[in-house]
Amino acid sequence: MVIPHRIAEEFRQNLLNWGRNNLINYPWRKNRTPYRVLVAEILLHRTRAEQVVPLYNSLLSKCPNIFSLAAMDIEELRRLLRSAGLRWRVDLMHRMARMIVDEYGGRIPERKEDLMELPGVSEYIASAVMCFAYGHPEPLLDTNTVRIAGRVFDIEIKDSSRRSKKMRELMRSLLDIEKPDIFNYAMIDFGKKVCRKRDPDCIICPLQICSYRRRFAGTLVKK
Repeated sequence: MVIPHRIAEEFRQNLLNWGRNNLINYPWRKNRTPYRVLVAEILLHRTRAEQVVPLYNSLLSKCPNIFSLAAMDIEELRRLLRSAGLRWRVDLMHRMARMIVDEYGGRIPERKEDLMELPGVSEYIASAVMCFAYGHPEPLLDTNTVRIAGRVFDIEIKDSSRRSKKMRELMRSLLDIEKPDIFNYAMIDFGKKVCRKRDPDCIICPLQICSYRRRFAGTLVKK
C-alpha cells in the first residue's frame, strides 16, 4: 500500500506533536549507549515495561558494560533476573555478551545482519538498537505499531503483519528520517496510552485521518 506523501506527512507531524508532551520517561531512554539499548530491548521482550524498570536498573548497577556482563557468573545473572521468568532469555543474553566480547572486541555491532546473528536478538531488537543507539531511520514493527498503522490506514492486521515486507515498507514511508528515535518512541507510547488494543481513546486521538476513528465516530462517547 502506497500512502500519499501529504497523508504520510500529516500522520507523522500529528504523531510527533503528540509525542512532545506524552513520551514516557523510562530509564533506558536516557544515556542511550548501544549496550544500554541492547540490554533494555532484550529485557523488554514479552515483558511489561513497568516490570523491566527495576530489573534494568539492577542489571546496570551490577554490569555497567558488556565486558562485566560477559564475565558475570551465569547463576548470579539468573538470580538477578529471576522475576522476569523465561530462563532461556537470560542464558541467551549471557551468550550474546560473550560473543560480542570475543568476536567484536566489546563493540555492539551496528549492522542489522550482524546484530541478528547474536543469540537472542530478533529483527525487532536489532532495529531498535540501530534506531535508538545509532540513529538509523529504522522502522519498528510490533503488535502495537502495526495496530496503529492498520487502524489509521484501514489495513487488515494479522499475526504475520509484524513480519510483512509490505508493512515494513509502509512503516518506513511514515518514519521521520530526521527524528526516527522520537517517532518510534511516540508510536510505542501512543499504542500504550491512546490507540490501545482494547478501548482505544479515539476522542483524544490527534490522528484525525484515522479510518478506524471515522468508522466508529458515531458510537464514541466522550469520557
